[in-house]
Amino acid sequence: MYVYDQYDQKIVDQRVQEFQDQVERRINGNLPEEEFRPLRLMNGLYNQLHAYMLRVAIPYGLLNTKQVRMLAHIARKYDKGFAHFTTRQNVQYNWPELEQVPNILADLASVQMHAIQTSGNCIRNTTSDEYAGVAPDELEDPRPYCEIIRQWSTFHPEFTYLPRKFKIAVTGAEKDRAAIQVHDIGLRLRKNSEGETGFEVYVGGGLGRTPVVGDVVREFLPKKDLLTYLEAILRVYNLLGRRDNKYKARIKIMLKALGRDKLAAMIENEWEHIKSSSLELTEEEIARVQDFFAPPSYETLDDLSELGDDNNQDFQRWVKQNVKPHKISGYAAVVVTLKSPDVAPGDITDSQLEKVADLADEFSFGMVRATHKQNLILADVKQKDLYTLWQALNDINCATANAGCITDMICCPGLTYCSLANAHSIPIAEEINQRFDDLDYVHDLGELRLNISGCMNACGHHHVAAIGILGVDKKGKEFYQVTIGGSSGDEASIGKILGPSFAREEIADAIENLVKTYVELRQDDEPFLETVRRIGTNPFKERLYA
Repeated sequence: MYVYDQYDQKIVDQRVQEFQDQVERRINGNLPEEEFRPLRLMNGLYNQLHAYMLRVAIPYGLLNTKQVRMLAHIARKYDKGFAHFTTRQNVQYNWPELEQVPNILADLASVQMHAIQTSGNCIRNTTSDEYAGVAPDELEDPRPYCEIIRQWSTFHPEFTYLPRKFKIAVTGAEKDRAAIQVHDIGLRLRKNSEGETGFEVYVGGGLGRTPVVGDVVREFLPKKDLLTYLEAILRVYNLLGRRDNKYKARIKIMLKALGRDKLAAMIENEWEHIKSSSLELTEEEIARVQDFFAPPSYETLDDLSELGDDNNQDFQRWVKQNVKPHKISGYAAVVVTLKSPDVAPGDITDSQLEKVADLADEFSFGMVRATHKQNLILADVKQKDLYTLWQALNDINCATANAGCITDMICCPGLTYCSLANAHSIPIAEEINQRFDDLDYVHDLGELRLNISGCMNACGHHHVAAIGILGVDKKGKEFYQVTIGGSSGDEASIGKILGPSFAREEIADAIENLVKTYVELRQDDEPFLETVRRIGTNPFKERLYA
């Protein structure tokens, strides 16, 4: 992973000192809230329903175990003993005291972490495929390019005050696991007809109040032109993005207003002015950053035909759902699930974090990954160690065999914490978990993505779930709208609203009814999403509102 140099460390340390002064002035009454607000947001500090919330950046989701242990320390010392992993491969703390936040940032800086640009109208944390570097279907590891983008975008003087927040995702695999089509910019490594590797560039994706699937604006971009082309896109957006209405300020609105061809032409025109500049990447610079992501020292192993105790049904379930292929023989990637039935999705305690760090040191070269599905990954586990690892994860309630299943829900904090939410999300997730507590039944349902958002900001990504749930407020009461047919994968799609929303006491019944309808209508082992795409939404709508 990337390691700070002296300049990186100095910048982060200076930011901590700067914010310390700002917090002291706020507490002393010398800095009013309206002036403090943009300053705290630059440091990832939100004012939520009950307390401040601090969002910490995890670039492209990659952590070493020293950093994981620091996250555990912060959860224990400054929060209520837990941390929350988000869909942006970040981590949030929901209970920090304002006067303690500079201390948290100082602790983070000591392990090369920060909360810079995790909020505000700037370029946010660049995300990637959680299996980057180990996926068998990968053309090239995308993380070096994520790091290059991070270095270019952090404190970029021209893009500090964009019309709205701006998000970039990069993948290097055949199968899109980074949701590149629902980002402001999505990048996919690919080869052209001459066999050269470059990027396919998507622009204008996004969720929220107006969900949009992005369009390809350039089918092939040479690697050397990565930053100059991104600079051109951001310049066009910064100039023309609407600042008069925050609901129409994202680049996706420009895409809809201008059309793909006109927006692409404007980007190309701007690019012509800057493509041959100091931002052009050299082969030496790309190689320098790639060196930080060199593969670990893998042993020469054969793939095992049997993994651990073949007679242990619980272990075999876990292997089937949570153990993923690895490009190196004899190794596997493991999903450390943060979706136990009695836990809010994405939550993990300080003691669990410390144990995960111990297990990463023992079994996965001391590295942990955060996913945009609110789980963790140990990416380099020897197959012969899987049974021992499963036992250890099971002991800390992090081995629920549900990765990719209906109970592997993405869920925002909702009204439990968030001041923007219209409805609760976490209690709805708990109710649905109770309906689907039979793992055999859950596994029989197969791949089924269910996401929950507590408001139109769509932090729970409900638009791109096979089943999406959106909390809405109706005259002070909580209701829930249901969509089906969404996907953030290769054939990305926005889910369609089935009909009127359901009262809070009705929504779990409605989801159970939807699933029963799917079981009756599917063909063989057809996943839920494929069934919806084959027969449409009407059969589900008719059953749900009969």
